Amino acid sequence: MAKPAQGLTEGHGPDPLTAPDPHTVAEVAATENLLRCWARETNQSAPADGILRIPLPASGTALLAPVRYWSPTGWHRFGAPRLAGAPDCAPPADALTLAVLLSREMSADGSGDDRAHDSFPMATPNSTTTGFNEGTEFIAGVADSLRRVAGFITARRERPADGPDLFLAAEQALLLGHPLHPTPKSRDGLTEVQAALYSPESRGSFPLHWMAVAPSVLVTDSSWTERGRPVAASRLTTRLAGSTPVLPDGYVLLPLHPWQAHEIRHRPDTAALLDAGLLRDLGSSGPHWHPTSSVRTVYRPHAPAMLKLSLGLRITNSRRENLRKELHRGVEVHRLLRSGLARQWQAVHPDFDIVRDPAWLAVDTPDGTPVPGLDVVIRHNPFSSPDDVSCVAGLVSPRPPSPTVPESSPDHPAKLDPPLRSRLAEVVTRLARRTGRPRGAVAAEWFLRYLAHVVRPVLWLDGEAGIALEAHQQNTLLLLDADGWPTGGRYRDNQGYYFRESRRADLDARLPGIGERSDTFVGDDVTDERLVYYLVVNNVFGLIGAFGSQGLADERLLIAAFRRFLGTAASGPARLRTSLPGRLLDSPVLRCKANLLTRLHGLDELAGPVDGQSVYVTIANPLRS
Repeated sequence: MAKPAQGLTEGHGPDPLTAPDPHTVAEVAATENLLRCWARETNQSAPADGILRIPLPASGTALLAPVRYWSPTGWHRFGAPRLAGAPDCAPPADALTLAVLLSREMSADGSGDDRAHDSFPMATPNSTTTGFNEGTEFIAGVADSLRRVAGFITARRERPADGPDLFLAAEQALLLGHPLHPTPKSRDGLTEVQAALYSPESRGSFPLHWMAVAPSVLVTDSSWTERGRPVAASRLTTRLAGSTPVLPDGYVLLPLHPWQAHEIRHRPDTAALLDAGLLRDLGSSGPHWHPTSSVRTVYRPHAPAMLKLSLGLRITNSRRENLRKELHRGVEVHRLLRSGLARQWQAVHPDFDIVRDPAWLAVDTPDGTPVPGLDVVIRHNPFSSPDDVSCVAGLVSPRPPSPTVPESSPDHPAKLDPPLRSRLAEVVTRLARRTGRPRGAVAAEWFLRYLAHVVRPVLWLDGEAGIALEAHQQNTLLLLDADGWPTGGRYRDNQGYYFRESRRADLDARLPGIGERSDTFVGDDVTDERLVYYLVVNNVFGLIGAFGSQGLADERLLIAAFRRFLGTAASGPARLRTSLPGRLLDSPVLRCKANLLTRLHGLDELAGPVDGQSVYVTIANPLRS
């Protein structure tokens, strides 16, 4: 038997994520997510006997989970956990039982001070963390996420084939969600019918809801240009509406998510605007739009723009309504790049760019107070249907296989095509067959090309301009050539920019007044913490973990390759001006966002100061372990 730290252990049978029952698959995925989160947030090392032990002093017991695969970067695989001392005939602990037990550990003394419990010895919330979710909401989120995953798998098995648009197919591919989040698919507030329409995983689509906004309460900005000429946001929304609804003179079209349009009308500020005729409800109309992986950003093939809509649902950790500072930030970054920074950047890295958010519309009350929930971002759509572009999260996400029935025996019971696959696994396997090389060698080269085309440009922008990107896997888009090799990348998300406070003067010289309305300057210590987590732990280590947990490559070899990449970036003729590579190589520990603790504390990551929106913990640095 191989040691857990070296890969898959023997004797555990078929992968449970390939089970024929969708609820079983969802149950396994939810349980593994909770176990992975606990293992990371308590800084566990590989158990010598292949059994992960979770002490539960508040419940007077412990959980034992067999290790199917131990990942140096955190993408572990586990068998079903059992309570210590339970008879062999007892059923394993399911995801909800595990959620209840972990929640009880955190709330045992009523304070939520995780340092008081052996189950969370390394979990230290930021000093600004206040309040504690006693567990009910957390457990409900686990149950909601589990139920939705089962529904998504069922829907996908009924209609397994992707459409021709590769970008949209990748946006719809995250059936199981973030592997290190306890509630990756929770969507508090959606009915089953709504979920089918509004979820990318079920390949939903819908027409937008439109309102007419009086000019006296409209707030907007645009740096969108076509052939060098400025284009107003109002002109863009009119174009995107298709058959234009009849508008009162001077009014402007405002697109809304249908769920948001129904919910927002009951809020006092919106109701007052509707009663006064300053907002007029035009209903749903026009072509169908498709939700992308963020749920609230919608896409239509061949349209010149995507729309990032406000959506008051709690998705994973946060309610997803646009903030006014984020709208300013998107336009500001676009203008900053057009000031000459983009030309300077792409002279060095011509295959990487930012998907721009250059225009927006919003609504104020007559006295000038912003009305939350009516803010809309207009985003460039730089892709065409033939482009093979994937968000990295969709590329690496395991896809439970679909049942197939042999044509020769139409009455034969449905069976599953093993094994568990991802688009990444398909690409690497196809390249190995085409080139005649070992799959591990192909995976290593693919990974090195990814570092060159995606990670190095992000590090360059931090070093040269003092701009750090929140480049986690869902925010990172990867361009592949016809064979499947990485050829370029894009970053998206107007929430995820960090301007270094130490570079304020340099950035103000590039764009005078930068940051005044966007609230984007952040202390260097917080910037470093976020860049390490999002770019390195979430993105690069997450990619390495996908290679390893899916049997494509030895993670230790890829970690060594990443170490060499960082060494080149930190010194020598090709070194970058950012200090991050050197710190990564030298530090024995890293700061890492703790999704389990953040969710248990009931934090909304879009609310409050940036340094207190999430719980961060200290973990061992895989580059040094």
